[in-house]
Amino acid sequence: MGTLQATTIIVPCYNEAGRFTPDPFIDYCSQQPNVSFVFVDDGSTDSTFEVLARTASHAPRQMSVLRLERNSGKAEAVRQGVVEAFRSTAELIGFWDADLATPLYNIEEFARLLERPTLQLAIGSRIRLLGRRVERDGLRHYIGRGFATIAAMALRLSVYDTQCGAKIFRANSMFAEIFSRPFELDWSFDVEMIARLARLARRDGLDPKELVIEIPLQEWIDIPGSKLRASHFPRIAWEVCRLFAIARGE
Repeated sequence: MGTLQATTIIVPCYNEAGRFTPDPFIDYCSQQPNVSFVFVDDGSTDSTFEVLARTASHAPRQMSVLRLERNSGKAEAVRQGVVEAFRSTAELIGFWDADLATPLYNIEEFARLLERPTLQLAIGSRIRLLGRRVERDGLRHYIGRGFATIAAMALRLSVYDTQCGAKIFRANSMFAEIFSRPFELDWSFDVEMIARLARLARRDGLDPKELVIEIPLQEWIDIPGSKLRASHFPRIAWEVCRLFAIARGE
């Protein structure tokens, strides 16, 4: 493993005490001293904060815990973590799902690609290809494919997978502006983030397609315990309707 740019990864957590696994984070910190983690406890009602605090104590220079007093949703938990990361010396900032469906070793590939001066954002893409281990729940896969098609139409970008929970971007003024105010969407805030990036790019005379790269993952395993429920579908349907207006800046 070579030396990476200083990278801070935000890990949003809500009631993860029963399935959070500390060892991969502890081991990864020992292997990559330039990578740090900010765990955001999003107002958990179980012992998540204590689990995260114990984990962070193993590498306090590379792991910290940001505790939100009330549950604000994934979008705001990630945003608060990003705002915290901007106070550090990070050159790259990203966010990663706590269940590690996307293994941590992917951070290195994402960071390497962002050494290209034109790229601003690297996002993981869960594509089932021969020679890759991508295992997804069938229903969630087809719901995700339908949503991704609509998102690509709204964004006017040929993005394949907007909802993979692994993304890294440059810690620059463009992304500081993107994360400076709360997101309107929650489940699909990733799309809103890309929409904000596209609007800023077009404002500055840049082509959004030249700023973003999708990375087909070698491995992504659907971890049991997803917080997506049928009761969330009305909200998701509303977010789908809002995508087109948000992409236009309305």
